[in-house]
Amino acid sequence: MSRLSAEAPGRGTRRATGIVFAVSPRIPRQGGGFLALALFACVGSARAQQLEPRTYINLPVGMNFLIAGYVHSTGGLSTNPALRLNNAEMTVKTPVVAYARAIDLWGKSAKVDVVVPGGCVSGTADVDGAPASRDVCGLLDPAFRLAVNFHGAPALLLKEFARYRQDLIIGASLQVSAPWGQYDPSRLVNLGTNTWIFRPEAGISKAMGAFSVELSAGASIFTTNHDFFGGRVREQDPMYNFQGHVIYQFPGGTWAAVNGTYYTGGRTTVNGVRGDDRQKASRFGGTLAFPLDRHNSIKVYASSGYSVRAGTDFDILGVAWQYRWGSGL
Repeated sequence: MSRLSAEAPGRGTRRATGIVFAVSPRIPRQGGGFLALALFACVGSARAQQLEPRTYINLPVGMNFLIAGYVHSTGGLSTNPALRLNNAEMTVKTPVVAYARAIDLWGKSAKVDVVVPGGCVSGTADVDGAPASRDVCGLLDPAFRLAVNFHGAPALLLKEFARYRQDLIIGASLQVSAPWGQYDPSRLVNLGTNTWIFRPEAGISKAMGAFSVELSAGASIFTTNHDFFGGRVREQDPMYNFQGHVIYQFPGGTWAAVNGTYYTGGRTTVNGVRGDDRQKASRFGGTLAFPLDRHNSIKVYASSGYSVRAGTDFDILGVAWQYRWGSGL
């Protein structure tokens, strides 16, 4: 397997995969080089662009969630014409384990969660006209998040939650990805990013009968990678994202959502050289979640890029199983 040796600026991260915590009604639920760039976008810890419906909902205090998921991604990389990369194609396989717990934070409903992903990526490209490829498997950067609903979602125990009806919820969250994934500075392809990523976000959720609409805005803020591909210094501007979801609640606990996101930013600088790689793109997808019994549920989801100026353009299919317990369930 040949090693990618092209020297090219890294690009902003984009990610639409990841665990999404699906919820059934009335009881909570149940989430460089071209290869390095696409890996950051699709299976790295950067989650700025993931499509995640039902983030800001009320959950009974003390409820726990254990999630196991798998995401399959295939696609290529759209590059600036000045770069020496062509015909970039890859496949990414990502198993994920996550845990979440609903808590009471000053009388407001809140949730803490941790996501630990693994992954395998294989891909090929032409670099200066010569073929290059690599396969790699290992652990990705873990992520930790705190989400708090400041309005419309009081902290309730399960017996109180049965009388709760959602109207308008306003909340915010902060996710932190730690640079603990597999990383080798001599390689362009890495599963870890070797940088801390902070993702503040604010969102609203409005219920209208069986339908609900969610809107959110957030950013990904990156620390400097001082050991990027042979000791280079890589910096990245913040990435800004906006999401919208329309969700329909079926009788019996099944729900479906149509999801969309728009994002921009993420321009990079390597060793003081500013890259022409600011991203501006959109992505659409769908989610279907259904309960198996009182404790178990399944969620399937898919998404695809709609408009990609620069960055990754992937088709993604994922499935997640969730087990819930606690709060007197």
